[in-house]
Amino acid sequence: MLVLFILISIGFLCGKKGIINDNAAKKMTDIVLYVVTPCVMISAFQKEFSADTLISVLIAAAAALIILVLSTVIARLIIRDKDISRKKVLQFSVIFSNCGFMSLPLQKELLGEQGWFYGSIFVAVFNIFVWTYGLFDMSGDKKQLSIKKLVFNPGIMGAVVAIILFVCRITLPDIISQPVTHLANLNTPVPMLIIGYYLSNAKFKDAFTDKGSYLALALRLIAIPLAVTFAMAALGLDKTMIIAFVIACSAPTAATTTMFAAKFNRDVELSVGVVASSTILSIITMPLIVSLAWTVIF
Repeated sequence: MLVLFILISIGFLCGKKGIINDNAAKKMTDIVLYVVTPCVMISAFQKEFSADTLISVLIAAAAALIILVLSTVIARLIIRDKDISRKKVLQFSVIFSNCGFMSLPLQKELLGEQGWFYGSIFVAVFNIFVWTYGLFDMSGDKKQLSIKKLVFNPGIMGAVVAIILFVCRITLPDIISQPVTHLANLNTPVPMLIIGYYLSNAKFKDAFTDKGSYLALALRLIAIPLAVTFAMAALGLDKTMIIAFVIACSAPTAATTTMFAAKFNRDVELSVGVVASSTILSIITMPLIVSLAWTVIF
């Protein structure tokens, strides 16, 4: 986490000094979404096919879906606000974590290739869920659900290609696998610089003074990851999978919250505040939650 924090700090300084601006941040985000994320998926799934591995994939995918569904139930039951715009943003911020940008680098550093593998499965399920339920809930309009958007989502396309290669037992030749690996490795530094840049423009006073966000932050950063830890441990699931999923669930609120809030005229300032404050607080909460999970599991 300290390494990630240093990278975020560099992005923060680059934002303050004007080295990174809005246009650069958007382009960097596009690179991560459309190039780096698919490469992460493909690289993670370049494993030897076996029935046991396939079963692990199915179990992990089912567990990720259950976690997201239960997070949705918790958010809808607990987060209440008379202002529908605020309520939608707060509920979304509880359900969807920054499981790609913040989690995958940490999963790889802590757990190696196997942790990265499970993290990629979580991200794949997350992408499907956020572009279906998340899109519908934030917009309130069923017409926003588009098969085209779902099919051509880069995260989903990357997952589909990765799974096809895995199931068909196709190993990429070095001339292709090496560039894929190099691009996948960008998933640690580039997203951290982007997060740092957006934090450099955040209004921290507003982020930490909105009382309505406190409950959402507690659920996002503490309650849900703790519940995932003890539930998965009680079920006796794979230890590496548990830690990988706890990392994904303890990550701060997804930046997608602000993107969707802006697109569908929800409370954009609140979304920026929650994303910024959860990112700052996660520097403290993520190590504590993951350390606790590690103690419980091992």
